[in-house]
Amino acid sequence: MEFLSFDVKSHTLALRRAEVPKPGPKEVLIRVAYSGICGTDLHIIEGAFPCKKEGFLTLGHEFSGVVSEVGSSVRTIKVGQKVAVDPNSACNTCTYCHGGTYQYCSAGGINNTIGIYRDGGFSTHAVIPESQVHILPDGVDLQQGALAEPLSCLAHGWRRLNGVDVGNKVLIIGAGIIGLLWTCMLHLRGLKKTVTVSEPQEKRRQLVSKMDLDYETTGPQQLKGSYDVIIDCSGSAPAVEGALPLLGPGGRLCVFGVANPLAKFSIEPFQIYMKELTIIGVNINPFSFPKGLGLLQAMADKYLSYEKLGIKVFSLSQYREALDALKRGEISKAVFKL
Repeated sequence: MEFLSFDVKSHTLALRRAEVPKPGPKEVLIRVAYSGICGTDLHIIEGAFPCKKEGFLTLGHEFSGVVSEVGSSVRTIKVGQKVAVDPNSACNTCTYCHGGTYQYCSAGGINNTIGIYRDGGFSTHAVIPESQVHILPDGVDLQQGALAEPLSCLAHGWRRLNGVDVGNKVLIIGAGIIGLLWTCMLHLRGLKKTVTVSEPQEKRRQLVSKMDLDYETTGPQQLKGSYDVIIDCSGSAPAVEGALPLLGPGGRLCVFGVANPLAKFSIEPFQIYMKELTIIGVNINPFSFPKGLGLLQAMADKYLSYEKLGIKVFSLSQYREALDALKRGEISKAVFKL
């Protein structure tokens, strides 16, 4: 098999080959079809986000593929099925996991993620526990299936927000892939003319316009008015700080983008008191992968065109080009086709 090997000490990537692994009794071998580069992957490569501490790691926690082989004890998955992978899981023993909140678990959740702490999908083949393999819904192709994981995180964000009412004034900060997927989901949920997208790069603002959602786009410096809900998809501390004064009474700020762990911003507690503001964090996708698959199926035909979303496909050997294109903001997302 061919895979991208990440040296966790030197923060370098190298294309390597190895024998195709065999699945254990409760594992599934997947022939990876599409594997997306997440903003978190960029942070890991830069050394700004925690991951496996020693040795080498295969990144990639957003991927789809076809089942090549199953372990002797696997009962729910069959060879030949099209699947997507939920990279996160619970330890199933701590109080948080038993409470359905494994995103807080010190052993599971983000601390044991496939592609961050365990080998992931930047590879032609991946061995995954049966419990983390999900069959793609009818009508969803493998290319769209690579978006199942980010959509499952959106499903958790929607749950944390307790929904967004039709008619609410909403501001999306950042028109990278996560911001674009949020705009699509809001449109699907019935919000038509009350959504604004703030993005400093003209190319990305144009992506929003080409999606025919009838949403306003603007640069951060031109923002004004009062919003009921603001969803930060940028992971930028200055952007979050600038958003807080734009919230109206009873407003909600959803911090969805992953910031540098060392980033900070200032806040005026009096404004939180006076306007009864709510600040909501969203951490991964606890038990929301099936909801992500539901969104995938509902959105596939109308919203999830790679061309419309500004997603570009690369081969694994083009990883340097893919990373550079992302860093320059030329595309909203890079996906490896394997």
